[in-house]
Amino acid sequence: MRTLSFLLLMLLVCPAWAQDEKPKDDGYTFTTVRELPITPVKNQNRSGTCWSFSALGLIESELLRTGKGEYDLSEMFIVHHTYADKAVKYVRLQGHGHFAGGGSFYDVLYALKQYGIVPESAMNGLQYGEDKHVHAELDATAKACIEAIVKDPNRKLTPVWFNGFKGILNTYLGVIPERFTYDGKEYTPQTFMTSLGIDPDEYVSLTSFTHHPFYSRFALEIPDNWRWSDSYNLPLDELMSILDYSIEQGYTIAWGADVSEKGFSRDGVAVVPDVNLVDMSGSDQARWLGLSQRDRDAELYTGKPGYEKVITQAIRQEAFDNLQTTDDHGMLIYGIARDQSGKKYYMAKNSWGETGRYKGLWYASEAFVQYKTINIVVHKNAIPTAIKQKLKL
Repeated sequence: MRTLSFLLLMLLVCPAWAQDEKPKDDGYTFTTVRELPITPVKNQNRSGTCWSFSALGLIESELLRTGKGEYDLSEMFIVHHTYADKAVKYVRLQGHGHFAGGGSFYDVLYALKQYGIVPESAMNGLQYGEDKHVHAELDATAKACIEAIVKDPNRKLTPVWFNGFKGILNTYLGVIPERFTYDGKEYTPQTFMTSLGIDPDEYVSLTSFTHHPFYSRFALEIPDNWRWSDSYNLPLDELMSILDYSIEQGYTIAWGADVSEKGFSRDGVAVVPDVNLVDMSGSDQARWLGLSQRDRDAELYTGKPGYEKVITQAIRQEAFDNLQTTDDHGMLIYGIARDQSGKKYYMAKNSWGETGRYKGLWYASEAFVQYKTINIVVHKNAIPTAIKQKLKL
């Protein structure tokens, strides 16, 4: 009797149990096609320094590629020098330039060439009682100082204004080390840079817009390009071909993009859904139309692979011209993957710590990269020969 009761109980329970154990729709499933070595994910935290983290991430990956080993380079060494240079230019422009915590990939390449670099252990930039970067007070203090200098009614600079400004940087980020010891050897920032064997002149910025001729160079009209550095302009298909060729050849890519779109989820996926081609499989149109906007967004942007917009050169240009695509964020592209439907994604290392489903890594669809890329920086050898010839590199 006890055995019969047990069997009856299992008959009642097992169907529910089996239903719970059915495979769940887990959203996106990615299969890696090609993945290049990268250094661990870092955290810019509450600072506008993604440009330093992503460009130095590129350099750290280059050191892995060239057999130099794993390095942790100091982002705040670059930030300190960049803020100082920015202050000088802002004063020379009488306050009419751009002065904020943001920057460009070129700021890193310029600093490496002019000032060298130090490891994180020699300068972590945390001199203000925090264990992670928090730059609101630094940014506000630096801006207030430089505004007071350029708006001085006497219109005459004292010979010590720059020392006073650098005092702010030294207080928050630390004094730039003149000498330091690394792995038992003493270096200066310049000799340490030399030891890495990296030539900043071997890296170039590439973009794709129609308001300048293709195969020419121009300064991207974005606020953070305050040094007015040039990018080579290419048709979109050629720019995308460089991404693929670069990864195929073993080179990672610094990627500047707009991540303010709904399609850039905080869970590690970036897509451009086409709302006019919503995949309603498993549901009907009435159900879709009955969903709240929040629920629709959940299905469109974080649900599962679906139809995406077909991105053209014209669509991309219109978004840039209308300020729908702006210079929001820098990341490091290091691989290619495909989702369960076969669509291509670029694998990117972010600098927001090990957040999201993929612990600080993102999967950006090909359409998203086509649509929202501002520029990329790559080694010259990561560009196909035919395109290099067109650019006269």
